[in-house]
Amino acid sequence: MTTKSLETVAECLARSLVRHDVTHIFAQSLPSALILAAEAAGIRQVAYRQENMGGAMADGYARRSGKIGVVAAQNGPAATLLVPPMAEALKASVPIVALVQEVERDQMDRNAFQELDHIALFQSCTKWVRRVMVPERIEDYVDAAFTAAASGRPGPVALLLPADLLRSELTVKTPSRSLNLGYWPLDRSSPDRTTLQRAAELIANAHNPIVIAGGGVLGSDACHELATLQDLAVLPVLTTNMGKGAANEYHPLSAGVLGSLVGPRSLGRHTAALVGDADLVILIGTRTNQNGTDSWRQIPAGAQVIHIDVDPQEIGRNYQALRLVGDARETLRELVHALNAQDLSQRRDQWAAVTSRIAECWRQFDEDRQQLVRATASPIRPERIMAELQASLTPQTTVVADASYSSMWVVGQLRSLTSGMRFLTPRGLAGLGWGLPLALGAKAARPEHPVVAIVGDGGFAHSWAEMETMVRSELPVTIILLNNGILGFQRDAETVKFGRFTSACHFAPVDHMRIAQACGCPAVRIEDPAELTAHLQGGLAGKGPLFIEVMTDPEAHPALSLFAGLNEAA
Repeated sequence: MTTKSLETVAECLARSLVRHDVTHIFAQSLPSALILAAEAAGIRQVAYRQENMGGAMADGYARRSGKIGVVAAQNGPAATLLVPPMAEALKASVPIVALVQEVERDQMDRNAFQELDHIALFQSCTKWVRRVMVPERIEDYVDAAFTAAASGRPGPVALLLPADLLRSELTVKTPSRSLNLGYWPLDRSSPDRTTLQRAAELIANAHNPIVIAGGGVLGSDACHELATLQDLAVLPVLTTNMGKGAANEYHPLSAGVLGSLVGPRSLGRHTAALVGDADLVILIGTRTNQNGTDSWRQIPAGAQVIHIDVDPQEIGRNYQALRLVGDARETLRELVHALNAQDLSQRRDQWAAVTSRIAECWRQFDEDRQQLVRATASPIRPERIMAELQASLTPQTTVVADASYSSMWVVGQLRSLTSGMRFLTPRGLAGLGWGLPLALGAKAARPEHPVVAIVGDGGFAHSWAEMETMVRSELPVTIILLNNGILGFQRDAETVKFGRFTSACHFAPVDHMRIAQACGCPAVRIEDPAELTAHLQGGLAGKGPLFIEVMTDPEAHPALSLFAGLNEAA
């Protein structure tokens, strides 16, 4: 009697991905058995060109969609190039499932072609890594991978799949799984009532409380709850770089991004005093990392700290705090409930004084940079570019930036139009080249919303090839290239530390406009700032891609504290 074949492991895996509402997989045809099965099941493959870009696309997709990003790669070189984007996602708390092909099971430990110890490779850059060896366990492992990625502190995981296992036929019927585990956060916890009540009492009785909101607010979809807390308790809200967009920056109690953006002509130069004068600092979903605290100098030693975070290890890492361990959204909801039982008259009495102080900070910031945002000289000042871009944004626009100065111009110069507006920046490890693939992932997640990517010429060289991906995959993005001919951060950092810089900091001239056109993307080069408005409005309102190369002033410096002396001398 012949046993009827049920399906292959690859087909079962594809069916499991559909169950988890996976609609996109970022891959390059490999593992072939899996991708063929996934496409047959209706999952769209977004085929990247450079093997380290697929992980960044999955990152952007996860951040913008609220679903777990899925990337696939073959064994060997492609797997090793997943390490940088997985490490970024680990530090930035972004859930990604990497499906990595392995050599066939009977070839393991025999120096098979492109064999590598992938478990050792991924242990440093993922939350969880496993190899599937038994065909009938495939759904168990898929569910375990999605659970690990989306539960607790979200992050990347790797599932290793021997090539022969994917081709194997399942001849034993296993219990069918039906749950959808593809969205994050998977579980939402909140602190105990006693601790919440203590936090509410501290807020009600504080004289100068402030909130610093991080990326965990956006990851938890807690922006509405943050806004409710802000209004209820009259709390000034500042954000970290990754928290940009968590608060409506036109709200009278919102004071923008702080962190290390405290140099000349920065908003932070004026708002830093809000933190310095605070007797209570409420941290929400932030790692209290170096950039987010200006090298841990901003939170006063005498201030009481309340820290809300889903990762218990982050609470108390750098600042002793009242521990509110839990999902940001659920914890804020419970905290608001506890505050409603408190006498908040002292807080309400502070509304006029607090909002007036914040408004003055914004006024001074606008006055300080007025000459730059209206500058008519060429090469063009980045402040002018950001001011022109601001006028073209809508609350639905996703703003993406590459690492280094591109990120700093975005978070320091643009202003969020509403709570929950998305600004995606690679701030986990801040690797160059991530801007364009993050933008493509974001566009795949929300194709109906405009996406604009701000990249520097240094970082863009890492990801030129993905313009072909953008055109071929019909993922139209407006790309603004800030072409200043240098590695700006590297030059300035070396100048500050050593008084000189290496020969790697300057580039030969590159005609990026022609590169874009060669990939089939319409492109323009702008040297006159008067041309910015028309092209930016056209790009963001249009249905197709547009590459805008802006010849930018190489002497312009974001307002980072490290470069304050350079800015003052400029």
